Amino acid sequence: MAEVKSDIEIARAAKKKPIQEIGARIGIPTEHLLPYGHDKAKVSAEFIKSVKGNKDGKLILVTAINPTPAGEGKTTTTVGLGDGLNRIGKKAIICIREASLGPNFGVKGGAAGGGLAQVVPMEDMNLHFTGDFHAITTAHNLLSALIDNHIYWGNDLGIDTRRVAWRRVMDMNDRALREIICSLGGVANGYPREAGFDITVASEVMAILCLATDLKDLEKRLGDIIVAYRRDKSPVYARDLKADGAMAVLLKDAMQPNLVQTLENNPAFVHGGPFANIAHGCNSVVATTTALKLADYVVTEAGFGADLGAEKFFDIKCRKAGLKPSAAVIVATVRAMKMNGGIKKEDLGKENIEAVKKGCLNLGRHIENVKQFGVPAVVAINHFTTDTEAEIQAMKDFVKAQGAEAILCKHWAQGSAGIEDLARKVVQIAESGASQFSPLYPDEMPLFEKVNTIVKRIYRGDEAIADKSIRDQLHAWEQAGYGNLPVCMAKTQYSFSTDPNLRGAPTGHTVPVREVRLSAGAGFVVIICGEVMTMPGLPKAPSSEKIFLNEQGQIEGLF
Repeated sequence: MAEVKSDIEIARAAKKKPIQEIGARIGIPTEHLLPYGHDKAKVSAEFIKSVKGNKDGKLILVTAINPTPAGEGKTTTTVGLGDGLNRIGKKAIICIREASLGPNFGVKGGAAGGGLAQVVPMEDMNLHFTGDFHAITTAHNLLSALIDNHIYWGNDLGIDTRRVAWRRVMDMNDRALREIICSLGGVANGYPREAGFDITVASEVMAILCLATDLKDLEKRLGDIIVAYRRDKSPVYARDLKADGAMAVLLKDAMQPNLVQTLENNPAFVHGGPFANIAHGCNSVVATTTALKLADYVVTEAGFGADLGAEKFFDIKCRKAGLKPSAAVIVATVRAMKMNGGIKKEDLGKENIEAVKKGCLNLGRHIENVKQFGVPAVVAINHFTTDTEAEIQAMKDFVKAQGAEAILCKHWAQGSAGIEDLARKVVQIAESGASQFSPLYPDEMPLFEKVNTIVKRIYRGDEAIADKSIRDQLHAWEQAGYGNLPVCMAKTQYSFSTDPNLRGAPTGHTVPVREVRLSAGAGFVVIICGEVMTMPGLPKAPSSEKIFLNEQGQIEGLF
């Protein structure tokens, strides 16, 4: 049996083409590519503006069941499907998010796909890439510095230091920084106050970059950020601190999408990276809308399970950007079904058809949920060598009973050749015009009703519960004119409930709302539920322990 290469070994052996060649395939002239080395480039704002009149291609969303330690392979399937569509003669572009350094060195790993369905250069994408995250971190923290500086120099805006809403960020998992006291050390260092750090991918600046349509829109949204409140509870905006211009300058290059390629030399835009459990979990609107002007098909993904990523993709990104997806692919594995059916990770290699059937309830819930948005869904069974024919058939039978189709995909091992069946099915659905997309709730619905709608219809819980102070805060935001915003649910990705250990398809649970944050610039209200953290911590044995440079100076251990 041939030795199975690791993802990084496969990526390192890739036969990449010059990025100018990849750009030319989708009509981007060399002068509109700003190269970062030979294999990645940013696409100029001028070019993006020039194609706005083009006809749109069809948008395909790739989502998944709730993640398990068994692995699902959502990004791998996104990349594989893009390659598969190109293989069957369609002009397709992949749009995915950039990877955060925190999970890379923590537990989740990178975000470039796997096996023979990867985007390259894998090492660059999973590390500093083109510097977008550093720009976002710096712009965010410039605003933080300006707030404390303003307070230090007399506080003309009358900021109540107990009501500074703007935290700091860094692109690393560091639980020690969740809650801090800043400005200690005497008069020269300012006025001590409580503060804290979130991870960069939870930053409102990240969300703004991913939802802004151009630099002008970006600057306006940055100015709309509410940074603090006065004693009379009136808001203080970033534009009051004259921060919006400098922040936009820092983000000028970061606004431009990054063009890279798959192992099969097909084009991919990799741009933006909000987390899906604590932010809205989609790549940038600029990348997606530009790709739609250049291709017949655009394959994009939403983070984590469909209860988080797909819901936010539909209710936030599509609503705000006017996107209308033609089809959705729900990724699942036999292994994950068995885990949802109560099997331990070490026993996943043994055939267990009953556990597959039991675990399929989680998949069924996601199929129903996607259909609620009027988008037709197909299930991709991401193949593992330990899967048996009987287990695969059990999944196919279950999905058929749900009124959908499950297709076995072997793109990890075979590249585009292993996913042709799914590509043809996606084309069939998209070209049938069956999609009747609409968001889950109307803009004018009150904020807490929006939360309850998601809890009842997507999570299948009984209700959301919140203290009076939280309900009062939501009502105050409605009175201030923010009631028409969508809600962004920050919740554990591992369950439909707020209990990460409650797998399968639970019902009858309540969803406790711990905190609410107004992201006025991004244009949504963040609803923090249960114990989810906006600054993750590292596990007992972080991935960083296995990452090193080998004797040839090559990176080992990234995945």
